[in-house]
Amino acid sequence: MKPSPPRAAEQPAPVTHYENFPVASILCPPALRAPIAALYAFARTADDLADEGDAAPAQRLADLRALRAGLHAVAAGQPPEARWQPVLAPLGAVLRSHRLPLPLLDDLLDAFAQDVHMTVSGATYPDRAALLDYCRRSANPVGRLLLHLYGVHGAAALARSDAICTALQLANFWQDLSVDLPRGRHYLTDADCAAHGVARADLAALRRTPASDALVLDCAAWARGLMLQGAPLVHAVPGRAGWELRLVVQGGLRILEQVQALGGASLVRRPTVRARDWPLLLWRALRM
Repeated sequence: MKPSPPRAAEQPAPVTHYENFPVASILCPPALRAPIAALYAFARTADDLADEGDAAPAQRLADLRALRAGLHAVAAGQPPEARWQPVLAPLGAVLRSHRLPLPLLDDLLDAFAQDVHMTVSGATYPDRAALLDYCRRSANPVGRLLLHLYGVHGAAALARSDAICTALQLANFWQDLSVDLPRGRHYLTDADCAAHGVARADLAALRRTPASDALVLDCAAWARGLMLQGAPLVHAVPGRAGWELRLVVQGGLRILEQVQALGGASLVRRPTVRARDWPLLLWRALRM
């Protein structure tokens, strides 16, 4: 189990999380491990504020606004408040040393706030365009920030990065259906549900049907297509970072492969990347 996060008024403490893929792993260039860890700590803290623990929605939104204010303060060269010191002091140094684009970090906070609003209201995404717009702010900024650190620029690289990050986000959604739906998080779109004749009430009850199986498999195929569309980016990212990206891409494809192998049962059973999958991922990464 995850340890309980602190009350909103306390300084945030580390929370352990299952991760599909390594963060600032041994393959990451050593000079970039600290900057990447700082970015991850910021994103993880914001995500935890949005949906960990039992804080009221108003408090979650207030905490996210406070974190945004602290982010802009350190970006302007001011010291962070004590509450945010462990997260924003390292990030502020990276913002200055690597000239990170601040709007990308704002996008992340916008997406986390949207999560709070949608969970409280029980709102759903009307179609894939709306869900992709969420991914544009919740996932794609991470890839663009990493490309910035790696010194990789250009429209083609950014488009492929966006495709990979969106695919990873979607893979996480289809992996976590059995966890998200009971918590009121709806990422299967209205249009996709209607196209497959799936009722929201059946999804909320985690009631698996042939129609829900077809829906999940269709969504997994969509994510897989996006991942393959972005995969050529691995050849544009230099050195060890490029090898780590290969593993990230293969890890995402492996999750989607497991979702598809379950035939739609990820609605009630969460697939994960396990230790026994790593030899296969390494082999596939080498063949890219």
